[in-house]
Amino acid sequence: MKFVYKILLWTIIIMAVAFGLSGYLFVNSVFEKSLEREVAQALDGSNILRFAFETAALNIPTKYNVLQDVAVEQIGSKLESSGQGTERYLRLSSEEREVLYQSIGFAQDTELLEQIEEDARIWQVVCQAEHYYVHTGIMVNALDRNLYLETLEDVTEVFEERTMGFSVYRRVTLAMLAASSAIMFIICTWLTKPIRLLTGATKRMARGDYSYRAQKVSNDELGQLTMDFNSMANVLEGTIAELQEAVRSREDFIAAFAHELKTPLTSIIGYADLLRSRKLDEEKHFLSSNYIYTEGKRLENMSFRLLDIIVTKRETIDPQPVAAQMLFQYLKDMFSGNKDQKLRFAFDSGTVYAEANLLKSVLLNLVDNACKASSQGGLVEVFGRRMEDAYAFQVKDYGVGIPEEELMKVTEAFYMVDKSRSRSRNGAGLGLALCVEILRLHESELEIESRVGEGTCIGFVIPDKKVRGGTDGAEGADRQKAAEETLLQSEIAYKTLQKKESRDRKGRDNTEADSGAGDEDSREGGEPGAATGQKPTRGGGIQDGPEHNVAGQDAGPPDGAVHSGAGQESGWDGRKQEEADGNAET
Repeated sequence: MKFVYKILLWTIIIMAVAFGLSGYLFVNSVFEKSLEREVAQALDGSNILRFAFETAALNIPTKYNVLQDVAVEQIGSKLESSGQGTERYLRLSSEEREVLYQSIGFAQDTELLEQIEEDARIWQVVCQAEHYYVHTGIMVNALDRNLYLETLEDVTEVFEERTMGFSVYRRVTLAMLAASSAIMFIICTWLTKPIRLLTGATKRMARGDYSYRAQKVSNDELGQLTMDFNSMANVLEGTIAELQEAVRSREDFIAAFAHELKTPLTSIIGYADLLRSRKLDEEKHFLSSNYIYTEGKRLENMSFRLLDIIVTKRETIDPQPVAAQMLFQYLKDMFSGNKDQKLRFAFDSGTVYAEANLLKSVLLNLVDNACKASSQGGLVEVFGRRMEDAYAFQVKDYGVGIPEEELMKVTEAFYMVDKSRSRSRNGAGLGLALCVEILRLHESELEIESRVGEGTCIGFVIPDKKVRGGTDGAEGADRQKAAEETLLQSEIAYKTLQKKESRDRKGRDNTEADSGAGDEDSREGGEPGAATGQKPTRGGGIQDGPEHNVAGQDAGPPDGAVHSGAGQESGWDGRKQEEADGNAET
């Protein structure tokens, strides 16, 4: 049964009970008052008859000292004849309660007669031949005789009025119930409209229309329920959209991963089959082996990046104070050999609270991506700005840019805007995905602005976060002291490096001459790259070994260089920074 019908049914039941009970009480109250009035009149009439009987007995000529039965009959007959037209009956009985006179039609019941006592008036209502009478009894004292006077007063009209009152009230009650049912049906239909709208909304959403919202038609509790339902629907729609996006991302990830595996594996299998099935000359044999080695390194790099992302998602960090100068000097050193783009660094001195190696990996990825997106000789700018309670980094290039519809996808694993350009430089589309996870650990996120043909600007803000553990207790004090010593050593190392750069700048001409002589010796010593583990490619260039390729990796230097960041930090005196014209500007 519908809710509106339940409300209507129970309303009708309650109204019917209320009308019936109130009607019964009302009609019965009127009846009792009318009956009391009739009884009072009957008792008054009985008193009048007693007085008339006693008066008539005194007026009878006395031949005897005692009133005779014949005289009682005569008086009774006269009293009855005097009350004609009043529907009144009499009965006179002797001391022994034997009937001396009785009106025609008087009931033969003697129960009330047995109860009559001196100075007492009693009465009862009796039903005789479908008529109702008030039966009264009283004692009469006349001429030393105690007689009993009984009367019957017809009160049938009172009972008929009660019956008619019940009948009329029943009809009125039925009419009122019918009218009130119609009105209540309209009211219930109006009151339950929000429920029907909510029901329709749930059915629409069950069919997959998650954008549908219920209409609010009232400001009461049901209206609040509608608002809460719509709020829940908004959250549900967002959650479902996120789940669908997660499923899509997972499917895209699997498809991209399979494709990224297929491409190098196809090359490896093809060249391996070539080496196995044919006898090649030394040059072709070397080139085929080099292709297998290059694709294998790409697979290795991709697997390391995936492992980094998975590990980063599960770990926490302990931020330590790091001098901003160290981070930017590290970037200068890593890209000092980049002759294809101009790098410009501008930063404020200050302290960054972060995990140094992870933050270096982020900056390397961003700068390397900027270099890949820039044309030959393009400018890449790296900025650092000290804020009130944070340190902001920004990497800007003036390259190809990213289409607006691609901005939301560039941080997904294996996603590449220009796949051919990225693969040609050994990219796998994992750099920004790793950056996002690292910045999440630092309570930060990437902010990307880009225009096609104008370039891209990617930045993030590292909030100041004091060393965990506080200063309470021996352990907290030790951690704080270690952090301060680390910051002090960083500043000392930076100042030492500045002095060394000044000395190196003075001897640059001698250094370049020594470098030229070393290159000549290397060429005379055998194959290109023999001394450093580098191998020549088909185009005559140098294919970097596991630890030296900067522009050829997806996120800058290979994992070996990134993960050895601590060594880079503490061993700057062994690294030489060369600042060629246009290559690095501070």
